[in-house]
Amino acid sequence: MQDFLGSSLGVFLGVTVVLAGGAGFLMGQALARGWRPWWQVALYALLLLLFERFLAENLFDSTSPIVGIVVSFAVILGLAWIGYLITRAHKMVQQYPWLYERTSPFTWRSRERS
Repeated sequence: MQDFLGSSLGVFLGVTVVLAGGAGFLMGQALARGWRPWWQVALYALLLLLFERFLAENLFDSTSPIVGIVVSFAVILGLAWIGYLITRAHKMVQQYPWLYERTSPFTWRSRERS
């Protein structure tokens, strides 16, 4: 696992998943609340990746193999995207209840006209 991720499993779970992934989830929510476009989620996730790599390398002497960087980015981006989609669906249904109804935690659809 050390060779694959560049850090131990505990460091990966603590720094990447909990710290950076949690920040990514909150960042996705904030972007959705501000009606920001979807592509900004990836841009800010990249900035969070740089911060996560900085912490992992300087605090825990981790290395940065390309596979570890890609896995870390996927985790951060995935959690940020989940936060973005959940909040966007909630806002659409809450702000336009006469137009949309919720179909899942991530999606909405137009209401049937009668």
